[in-house]
Amino acid sequence: MISPNRAIILAAGQGKRLLPLTEARPKCLIELSGRSLLAWQLLRLQAAGVQEVVIVTGFRADAVEAEVANLNLTMPIRLAFNPFYTVSDNTASCWIVRHEFDREVMVLNGDTLFGEGVAERLMAAPPAEITVTIDRKPAYDADDMKVLTEAGRLVAIGKTIEAYDAESIGFLRFSVDGAAKFAAGVEKVLQTPEGLRRWYLSVIDELARSGVDVKVASIEGLEWGEMDFPQDVDALNRLSAGWTAP
Repeated sequence: MISPNRAIILAAGQGKRLLPLTEARPKCLIELSGRSLLAWQLLRLQAAGVQEVVIVTGFRADAVEAEVANLNLTMPIRLAFNPFYTVSDNTASCWIVRHEFDREVMVLNGDTLFGEGVAERLMAAPPAEITVTIDRKPAYDADDMKVLTEAGRLVAIGKTIEAYDAESIGFLRFSVDGAAKFAAGVEKVLQTPEGLRRWYLSVIDELARSGVDVKVASIEGLEWGEMDFPQDVDALNRLSAGWTAP
């Protein structure tokens, strides 16, 4: 069992597909059932035993800082600003905090809402250099981050892969070796002309194809969702309506 004591939340983006909801706040601060998406994430991570969180900010970093201060959690929270957030995708956010990948660590997308038991299941998954949390459903759409698995191993990940049997929820766990390999992969990708426009999960895809030990942890049956479009806000409000703070 790998039990990271550090989690990194990638929350630099504005969420333009959610306008006008994100005109003055990043999507991680949209309220869901009385709490911001970020607040739900932090409360769940703290309840799972995570000892510190690093949040990569960008759009309205000041608002994120204020939200963290208002939550007044016992778990230490640090902020790291990504000055490239308007011209880059989330691989650049990983590069900004590359020095944080010096130990077992988890990485969480800033737009993933997850319920009770999700973080715990990821942390309890069998050892692997990299573990990608997945879910399965009858059909997948073009925006889903699709995953092809084989006997618990991740074979490929991406939105446009031809064969797939699961989707990533945007929550990963790294061993010490896996974290180092991922950080090196991020550095390599950002040295390419298209690097700033790459998703960090494309680095995971390359590592898996090169033989790195990338496994999956299924959270089938547990509650989660992601926030990309206005209709997602309504769906996540319904999902979290009965939740209580851990």
